[in-house]
Amino acid sequence: MKLDRGWVLGVWIGTALAGAPGVVAGDNKALLKLLQTRECPNCRLADADLVHADLRDADLQGARLQRANLGQARLDGADLSGADLSFTSLRGASLRGANLEGARLYGTDLRDADLAGARLGANALEEAHWQGAKTITTEARSHAALHNAGVDAALAGRWPQAEELFNEAIARQPDEALSWVARGISRSEQAKDELAARDFRYAGALFQQAGNPAIAEQLQKAAVAVQKRRTERTDQPSGNGWGGQILSGMAGAAQVLAPLAMKALIPLGLGL
Repeated sequence: MKLDRGWVLGVWIGTALAGAPGVVAGDNKALLKLLQTRECPNCRLADADLVHADLRDADLQGARLQRANLGQARLDGADLSGADLSFTSLRGASLRGANLEGARLYGTDLRDADLAGARLGANALEEAHWQGAKTITTEARSHAALHNAGVDAALAGRWPQAEELFNEAIARQPDEALSWVARGISRSEQAKDELAARDFRYAGALFQQAGNPAIAEQLQKAAVAVQKRRTERTDQPSGNGWGGQILSGMAGAAQVLAPLAMKALIPLGLGL
């Protein structure tokens, strides 16, 4: 039996409407319009269920999509400029070439989304979940967001990924000493001793310039300790999550500094 495409679309729309309890009766027309024409600027679509929806090139400028479920949706080329996407799920969605300039992304789930060519403002992802998203421009992530993502990777034992994120954080803000310490710890956990020692030395120099000579001295000692590790036998267990192989050479202030560097610079409360 050959299915009528209009009937199939009607069934799909009916299911979507039934699964969108936050969309009041007056807004069902807006959802229907979006699904049929892909044009719905300034629409009220909070809590709408649009999983797997095909919304390529859709006009959603200024749309209110708070808490909507757009997981796995196809939004390539869509105009979401100025839209409110607070706590909206875009997990696994395709947003290639989409316009997200001025969009509110507070608590937005962009994990595993494809953002190739997407237009995002500077630091746009500061308060969003974006781990695992593809092809994000560095400009869209602030220094704090990059550092915090590095912390998340480090706490999960993903040291190479943590190192790369701290690399990007340092590129964004080269004078933040804690990011240098954190990268040094990440490198130490991968037995990149010479590179780790360089990071600790540079972090020490930054603390010295900032008027913290005690911490600077301890970081210089840590640099020496990590370089000696290859030639001096130690009974200390490795991999305790804070650069365990170097902590035996870090005393006083530096012992406290290592875990501090592995804490989020800005607590966002987003479970990142």
